[in-house]
Amino acid sequence: MAQETERDFFCVVSDAFRVFARRSSALLGSAWAFAGALLVIVVWLITGPTFHFSDTWQLIINTGTTIVTFLMVFLIQNTQNRDAKAMHLKLDEIIRALKDARNELVDLEELSDDDLKRLEEQFKQLRQKAEKDDTQPSRQLEPTELR
Repeated sequence: MAQETERDFFCVVSDAFRVFARRSSALLGSAWAFAGALLVIVVWLITGPTFHFSDTWQLIINTGTTIVTFLMVFLIQNTQNRDAKAMHLKLDEIIRALKDARNELVDLEELSDDDLKRLEEQFKQLRQKAEKDDTQPSRQLEPTELR
């Protein structure tokens, strides 16, 4: 019972952080957040002469930016992890749905670097073969299609 309560607490905290991270990421990734950060820096620069460009004046911006950067790393990592996981699941579903797709490609993120390199080489060879094969339409875009 105690283990179940502890797990429930962890789930609640994890879900709360997920919601907080998602909302914070949306807010802090906006143009308004950038404008606000720019305003803080402009105000800091303007106050420089008032504080005689002292060490304390410099320490304020250094400390503030360090703290914000430190916290943002965790928010960004959390949202990127979730986005990557969701993207993998979507791609896995597409692979499973396609009749001729190789299902062993579903868990590519679990492969070693050497295995990924070998698979990359296989796809490179397939692409080169398809480019040489006259029955396959070219996948290169014409200059007019790039606009």
